[in-house]
Amino acid sequence: MSEKKLFTLAELAEHNHKKSLYVSIKGKVYDVTKFIDEHPGGEEVLLDEGGSDATEAFEDVGHSDEAHDLLKTYEIGELKDGPPIPSQKSQPSYPKPQPAETSNLVNYLLPVAVVAAYVVYKIVASE
Repeated sequence: MSEKKLFTLAELAEHNHKKSLYVSIKGKVYDVTKFIDEHPGGEEVLLDEGGSDATEAFEDVGHSDEAHDLLKTYEIGELKDGPPIPSQKSQPSYPKPQPAETSNLVNYLLPVAVVAAYVVYKIVASE
């Protein structure tokens, strides 16, 4: 391919179905239409990302070197404005887990019960 075509995000978005499926990864555009049926993760994975920037999804999976090499064969162009700026997804703020509070009575009785059980066992075993 001598000269790469430049795609806008709007043009990329038009190719989001099984008959014409483009994805963008790190600012490059790939026509993965012919790869849909061969994708080891199934066609749904590709169709979910079709017509959009799939960089995060591609990187999160941890594809092999072979997958990266194969991807190059489907390259058809680049995004006109370069790769989109990654969105800063806010992390949900969950409260830090607190240790379970047990009553002082349980903390006291549990060791006493263990010792009592041991004493009873020794008495019964010696008879």
